[in-house]
Formats: sequence, structure tokens, C-alpha cells
Amino acid sequence: MDLSKWNFETGTGNNGWGNGEFQYYTDRTENASLDGDGNLVITARKESFNGSNYTSARITTQNKLEITYGRVEARIKTPFGQGLWPAFWLLGIPMQGQIWPEIGEIDVMELRGQLPAEIASSLHGPGYSAGNSISKKYQLANGRFDTEFHVFAVEWFEDKINFFVDDLLYHVIDKVDIEDRGDEWVYNDPFFLILNVAVGGGYVGPPNDFTRFPQMMTIDYVRVYSE
Repeated sequence: MDLSKWNFETGTGNNGWGNGEFQYYTDRTENASLDGDGNLVITARKESFNGSNYTSARITTQNKLEITYGRVEARIKTPFGQGLWPAFWLLGIPMQGQIWPEIGEIDVMELRGQLPAEIASSLHGPGYSAGNSISKKYQLANGRFDTEFHVFAVEWFEDKINFFVDDLLYHVIDKVDIEDRGDEWVYNDPFFLILNVAVGGGYVGPPNDFTRFPQMMTIDYVRVYSE
């Protein structure tokens, strides 16, 4: 992992990062390390750590790599199991006292571990966040996201954002459509990248007796292309 571009975020993030998640994010090699083949592996573990019953890792490019427009992609193999929540996403830079969702959020990929063939991409902004986000699901006709690598990407323009899986365009969100709804387009300022594996939370629910740990999200690469 290139520490000139990536940071670790650690802790529980104010009671589960706003989502009721269970994990404690660490900067330990037990939760994020290279696998010897050039891949970064984020590992969620079931273990007691600083008051939490699970650990994992969350890395960001905040204050090191912040972008406005272009193509962002990552080649990833996801974990599997009830209660696991891997994600690859971008978050806006807070300006003039802004808070989420006013800063904007672009979810390139998030997956419910209990649904290993389906991912979702979303935009969160003022008036359309959390359960009201502008979202679309993509399901593999054959295969699963946890058994092989797939490329997840966005192409981000001043007036639209396109979402891809393996270069297949499956979701387009236009500025005009958001503004026609009476909502605000908040995607013309810098954003930073995030990769993480959460455990639990409202989106996926808790792990169950059939969830096996440790679980890994394996990242072959992350690439950013300027517009």
C-alpha cells in the first residue's frame, strides 16, 4: 500500500460510522496487508478488540489524493457472508462547515455479503441520501463477485456520472435529472477515495452463525485517470 496516497482511518467512527456497524478499524497488518502477489487484502476478523467484537480496515486518500472528474476504477474480489459490507466509494471534501450528505457521496460499488452476485452503485446528496439515495443494482448472470476479480468504475463528468462493471455501462445519473427533481447536484468539487470492509450495519444486518471469519476483500489495483 502506497502511504504517500493512502491513510488508515481507525476506531469505531462515532457508534458505527453512522450505520450501526460492529467493527473496529485498525492499521494493523492483520487487517490490511499485501499478499505477496501485489494485491492489497483488507481482512475482517471476529475478535475482541478495544470493546468491539470484530476488526477490519478502512483506507482513504483524504489530503493526499483528491480528484474532480475523470475515471476511477478498481479491480476487486469481494468477501462473502451475511453481515459483510465491502465498498469502494468517493466522498466530498467538507467546505464551509458542510457535513454529509451536503458534501456528496459516490458509491462505485457496495455489496451485501449474503448476496455475492449483486452490487449496487449510488449517489448520496442533500435530499437523496441513505435509504433515499439514487441507486441501481447490478447482478451477474453467471458467477459471483467473491470468487473472481471484477473491475468497478465510474466516469465522472461535470454534468453526469456513469457506473461500470467490467466496462459494461449499467447506471447513468445526469445532473439535469437531479435538478428536475428539485434536488442539488453536489459533484463539481474535489472528492477522495475510500476502500473498506464493514461488519454489520443497517445495510447488511449482523453476521449470523453461518458467517465465516476471517473474510477478505482483495484489491488488485486502483487507478485514477484525469478527465
